[in-house]
Amino acid sequence: MGTPVGLYRCRQPAVGACARNKGTVDKEAQITEDWTVNQLYTEAQDELNSNNYTRAIKLYELLTSRFPNDIYSQQALLDTAYAHYKDDEQEKALAAVERFQRMHPQHPSMDYALYLKGLILFNEDQSFLNKLASQDWSDRDPKANEEAYQAFSDVVRRFPDSKYAADSSVRMAKLVEALGGNQMAVARYYMKRGAYLAAANRAQKIVSEYQNTIFVEESLAIMELAYQRLEQPKLAEDTRRILQQNFPDSPYLTKSWQSEGMPWWRYWK
Repeated sequence: MGTPVGLYRCRQPAVGACARNKGTVDKEAQITEDWTVNQLYTEAQDELNSNNYTRAIKLYELLTSRFPNDIYSQQALLDTAYAHYKDDEQEKALAAVERFQRMHPQHPSMDYALYLKGLILFNEDQSFLNKLASQDWSDRDPKANEEAYQAFSDVVRRFPDSKYAADSSVRMAKLVEALGGNQMAVARYYMKRGAYLAAANRAQKIVSEYQNTIFVEESLAIMELAYQRLEQPKLAEDTRRILQQNFPDSPYLTKSWQSEGMPWWRYWK
């Protein structure tokens, strides 16, 4: 009687294949094989709090795969998003938090999920703060700003009593400034290129939609000059009157807007 095929496969001297198969077994899965959902979650939280994000994420993934219907699984998905965020994995963090939103739209922690989504998109690193101080918006992503604003706005609108509402409002104000800065970078660019109608329209958008930002005064100055170049004296005069009424001490009342001397990064190339 012949030996059944495969019976002694892993007893052969050439054990390379067996070693490779064994090596592919997930070590973390083996260690936690008999763990309860509570043990997995507690260990993952400890790793997260110790800034061991890679292992925390792995444990959360094991938890959600083994206990998909447990309440801990819902929280683990949200914590996975946070761990990715802290580990500077923005795309993975965003994917995780959006998955949580789709799967658990009525979850009691939805206010936090929206707030976290805003943080991920906001990405408040040092470079962003430097740009905020210098008004350098030329390489900020307007779409990311808009989506972050929407997420924070949802927190304030849907959960006004949430502990995340106040900070969301603060970040919304910063993002409005950023969005106004995006528009100003474009208006300046158009003026430099001599596209006066496009510059006037973009500046008008700032005045209409971002009237509480620091860019309104300059926008009016750009509009006045653009209308002059377009040979629209009535529009130029009306704009100057608005500038004078709202900014009586504006330097643009004595000297027209000009691009000379502005930092190179003020323009999109």
